[in-house]
Amino acid sequence: MPKVKLTITDSNCRNGYFKKGQEYIVGDICPPLCHELWNNIYPLVYALRNGAELDYGNTRAQMFDAKCPDECRVSIHGEITDD
Repeated sequence: MPKVKLTITDSNCRNGYFKKGQEYIVGDICPPLCHELWNNIYPLVYALRNGAELDYGNTRAQMFDAKCPDECRVSIHGEITDD
């Protein structure tokens, strides 16, 4: 099953958990993300790991951009990776 690479693209995390540029690889185990952010992106990660293409701008691709539901303080990019 493919893995998903998550990259923090912008961060103003209220608890200081995330810094711009941090990367996580999602395989079989959840990455060390706060539950608010993980709950928001999990359906997208699951879909990518199972071969889906998602709406991405004016196209469909195996990637997504999302924001933390806590006032959009953290932005994250997810994409399929061979790592």
